[in-house]
Amino acid sequence: MGAAGLSIPSSRQAEVWRRLAGVNDPELDEPVTEMGFVERAEVTDDGSVEVDFRLPTYWCSPNFAFLMLDGVRKALDALSWQPAYRVKLHDHMFAEEVNRGIEAGKAFGEIFSGLAADQDIGALRETFRMKAFKRRQEAVLVGLRKQGLTDREIVDMDLIALDVVRFEAGEADKQKPRYRAALLERFAARRADDPVFVTWDGAEIPPGALGAYLAELRGVRINMEFNGALCRGLKHTRYKEVDMVDGEPTLVDFIMDRVPAQAAPSA
Repeated sequence: MGAAGLSIPSSRQAEVWRRLAGVNDPELDEPVTEMGFVERAEVTDDGSVEVDFRLPTYWCSPNFAFLMLDGVRKALDALSWQPAYRVKLHDHMFAEEVNRGIEAGKAFGEIFSGLAADQDIGALRETFRMKAFKRRQEAVLVGLRKQGLTDREIVDMDLIALDVVRFEAGEADKQKPRYRAALLERFAARRADDPVFVTWDGAEIPPGALGAYLAELRGVRINMEFNGALCRGLKHTRYKEVDMVDGEPTLVDFIMDRVPAQAAPSA
């Protein structure tokens, strides 16, 4: 096979990971790829795609699992060559039902309707969108304050002014395009000369209220960062220190230090 032939699988593999990187953990607003939830994503010889997905605990909410797996499905549906694909959820209390439903060609909503019937998925998704909006916005606001802009200058900024702002590498630089996207998703009719910093409900922020507003946003961020650190810690503990061969340890096993011998890490 020539060099041109070899470049096709490589470019397709890169596109798979790029699409998956656009799927966020809804609670944490961080890519599932960075969280380590995508254990494997490969383009096979026939052009189809296989994805193995693991969550940090056996008991992760089926609602969160649905939102992430639905995001994975949409990412794979958007691949340029429109391949067949297989998504397999591992080591989750509903893995069997999910994987059987996917294999049967059911939509994710059908699969999870019986597993999370007591939850309004649409409302849950909206709540997570709100938290992501606030976390991204806070990073940009803090970055602008660090550049020496006054609160009046900040709240008077429009989209045109924000677009010309340049941050050093860091959280503000990372979140600026993500906040911009969240703002326009939330307020699709927003004009370029409208204030770029508004509340989730669309209210303008008075200069004198920016400090108190930032304190509210900080609380949202701290909660999300704590949950993110907890998820990473649980995942590390589960798959580095407890590598199950068969079955799943229970929560009581962990609390009482009764993880089965076969779960001990190999030397």
